[in-house]
Amino acid sequence: MERNVWRKAEASAGNGGGCVEVMITGNAVKVRDTKDEGAGPVHLYTHAEWSAFLDGVKKGEFDL
Repeated sequence: MERNVWRKAEASAGNGGGCVEVMITGNAVKVRDTKDEGAGPVHLYTHAEWSAFLDGVKKGEFDL
């Protein structure tokens, strides 16, 4: 994945702005709300934290 570029899932197109953007950097993963257009808060995670989160998503740990 390209680093230092904000990315949004293609599947989120046309959903009224209800999505997040992710940026992978050399030492962190940044997450922000798309509808804030860059003016809102940015959440920072280590690469290990982000990997653990993605693993949990894949395993269904956050399913309702």
